[in-house]
Amino acid sequence: MTTLPDIPLPAGIRSRYVDGINGLRVHVLEAGFETKGRPCILLLHGFPELAFSWRKVMPALADAGYHVIAPDQRGYGRTTGWSADYDGDLAPFSLFNLVRDALGLVSAFGYRQVDVVGHDFGSSVAAWCALLRPDVFRSVTMMSAPFGGPPPLPFNTVDTPAKPAAEDPVHRELAALPRPRKHYQWYYSTRAANADMHHAPQGVHDFLRAYYHHKSADWTDNKPYSLNAWSAKELAKLPTYYVMDLNETMAETVAREMPSPAAVAANQWLPDRELAYYAAEYGRTGFQGGLQWYRCGTSGAFNSELQLFGSRSIDVPSCFISGKQDWGTYQRLGVFETMRTRACTKMLGCHLVDGAGHWVQQEQPAEVGRLLLEFLARSRTG
Repeated sequence: MTTLPDIPLPAGIRSRYVDGINGLRVHVLEAGFETKGRPCILLLHGFPELAFSWRKVMPALADAGYHVIAPDQRGYGRTTGWSADYDGDLAPFSLFNLVRDALGLVSAFGYRQVDVVGHDFGSSVAAWCALLRPDVFRSVTMMSAPFGGPPPLPFNTVDTPAKPAAEDPVHRELAALPRPRKHYQWYYSTRAANADMHHAPQGVHDFLRAYYHHKSADWTDNKPYSLNAWSAKELAKLPTYYVMDLNETMAETVAREMPSPAAVAANQWLPDRELAYYAAEYGRTGFQGGLQWYRCGTSGAFNSELQLFGSRSIDVPSCFISGKQDWGTYQRLGVFETMRTRACTKMLGCHLVDGAGHWVQQEQPAEVGRLLLEFLARSRTG
């Protein structure tokens, strides 16, 4: 077996493996493991990140008395047992199966109740954990990706049967703009996307540096606001990491925003020695494992099973944390507002952290840790 290099972790965090989790051998980062009987908090990362993305908030949570568990999720990093063949089965990467992964992991550690936190695509998994198993996931914190609820069931179709889902015309409209564009999630669903990034002309390290920079508060044009419609004209207002130029790859898109050597040297939230770990992991695994998650959504293949829970809400204490400079809060029309008013019935707080873009728990870890602990305390008292 290939020996992997050590992970540049802060003191108090260890790396370990847990076998037999829904067909996986799960790589986990763990803090607060020294004392038995602690309450557990599960941290779920997004794309293109890893369990390592939580390294800066884990010590504070452990110091506050929690047993903190952060896995490399299915398709990522040092977790094994998954296959990401583009022509293979997408079902292992469906949201229901990702919830099974999370449930299996906390069960293996012996927990019947945990608090769950998810960032980016991990926010969706955390939300579904809380919706499907509120008896286990007693609170949920969503970061950077608000939850608008399950897709609705079609109603009143007896006399006018529901039509099969058709391709969203917005994609043709985007391609027909004077500056032709495409939505990144549909690009991520193409066969070429993995190779475009894994074999980026600038290399994986510089690709990730530019990608993380472009979506962070360091990129000064990240000044998000609510869009008025799900239309090509409105979507074209989003930065190019969300609505790309039609004929460009993601590697080409972010290369235009590569920070200067001086800016890289001054970066405190992701110095090159830490970025090197991400680059080495994605250089080894590629990106297709994470891209399969997007394909589950854009294909619509699993909408029918998600519709089983149409009109259901998250009824455990909930919280939302995002960067004030993060477009992810608004990229899907109306979802942020729906989360606050209907999708979560016990929403205890929505926080937009200044000085953070999309990578809020890395860019502003002290404030995220404070907000998390404040929410967890409130969730116990109602």
